[in-house]
Amino acid sequence: MIRLHHCHQTRSMRTLWLLHEIGVPFEVVVHPFDRSLRAPDYLALNPAGRVPALEIDGRVLWETGAITEYLCERFPQSGLGREPGHPDRADWLVWVHFAETVSQHTAALTQQHIVLYDDAMRSPVVMRLEAKRLEKCYAALEGRLAGRDWLVGSGFTAADVGAGQALYMARHFAPTEAFPALTDWYARASSRPAFLRSLPPEGSDLLYKRDFYEAWDG
Repeated sequence: MIRLHHCHQTRSMRTLWLLHEIGVPFEVVVHPFDRSLRAPDYLALNPAGRVPALEIDGRVLWETGAITEYLCERFPQSGLGREPGHPDRADWLVWVHFAETVSQHTAALTQQHIVLYDDAMRSPVVMRLEAKRLEKCYAALEGRLAGRDWLVGSGFTAADVGAGQALYMARHFAPTEAFPALTDWYARASSRPAFLRSLPPEGSDLLYKRDFYEAWDG
């Protein structure tokens, strides 16, 4: 039994997309993005009170990078991992975990634009700074993707899933048009059936109510 605890438009979408790519049966428990994640029964699954939590093989995993590595090792037939000794192993690990570098800046912007409930608590300086940091991440991806279809030379992997999902969220705060290789890569990744299946169903209560959030001027 595989059960994913998930909130729409959060990092757990990374694991949801990966599970769809792997193609194994699994269940999804959708949680609201609210204080229910701090309830004792959920904290027993993920003591940080965050998503994802993945129940698999009689244990519970959290942290998307660790989950990605575990799932790729658990289901090697998917071809989404790169095992120790593979020529692309080191690059694969770097880009699998780079997704979290992108996501930390997106999380700061999500807090500033959405989570903080009082305008007096928001910081235009933080908004602009974090958006610029996202652009630095985009530049790193752009450099990597120049002349490549995917992040590692041997084809589409879980690294593209992780970074692609991170970009799905980041694009709410920093556009990608100035980065043509990145934009083309994201178009390829986001057209995959497994990505489309990981999107929130129509009518869902969304975290991001708008497609794009401009920096707040105060």
